[in-house]
Amino acid sequence: MVAKGGKQTLSDDVRTRLRADILSGRLLPGCRLKFPVLSTRYEASVSVLREALVRLTEQGLVRSEPHQGFVVTPLSREQLWELTEARVELETLVLRRSVVEGDLAWESRLVAAHHTLERIPYTTEDDDQLVDDSWANAHAAFHEALLAGCSNQRLLRIALGLRDEAELYRRWSQPLGDEPGRNLAGEHRALLEAALARDPDASAAALCAHVRHTTELLLAAADRLDLDHPESPA
Repeated sequence: MVAKGGKQTLSDDVRTRLRADILSGRLLPGCRLKFPVLSTRYEASVSVLREALVRLTEQGLVRSEPHQGFVVTPLSREQLWELTEARVELETLVLRRSVVEGDLAWESRLVAAHHTLERIPYTTEDDDQLVDDSWANAHAAFHEALLAGCSNQRLLRIALGLRDEAELYRRWSQPLGDEPGRNLAGEHRALLEAALARDPDASAAALCAHVRHTTELLLAAADRLDLDHPESPA
């Protein structure tokens, strides 16, 4: 394998670039990833591209389909609605319990997680269509902290698993469902304040609106961009 800069293999570099293009919406959900086109685009051999695509398949960003080759993971309306409904039902249940049962250590963890989230830029410095990985990690940590006060660890694990499953959809909500007027920071602040006020009803309502908003943006984008019939990358 050819090394790049003595540290990163060529396959790693291509995978990183492919991943960024998928998460930023430059490669749309469902589009076919043809080797001749990708070879030109990324200046890489078929073997290098195949290795990168297999690793992206393991991460859920790409699918390998019989007789079709590789495609960017499709945006499924049915699966997105089903996942959203499951998240709303279960996450609000767990959040209600967290708000009631959480102790002072839970409060401290939540405040610290929100403090970190507020201070990390949402998008990368060189691409305002790409969510910054550090922000995504801080966002996950904040939502995990919101739910962590729930004493039922089985419920908590299921709720966090559903959040992990929705990560790709959340990433796509920036470039595909971009809404300039959306106040994400305000939504997170409202979640924090309701939780710290120990108000389970307000907390559940804020979380429900937060989750559904992202889904509605993505479904509107699917209609606008006709993601049921995406074109292959040029």
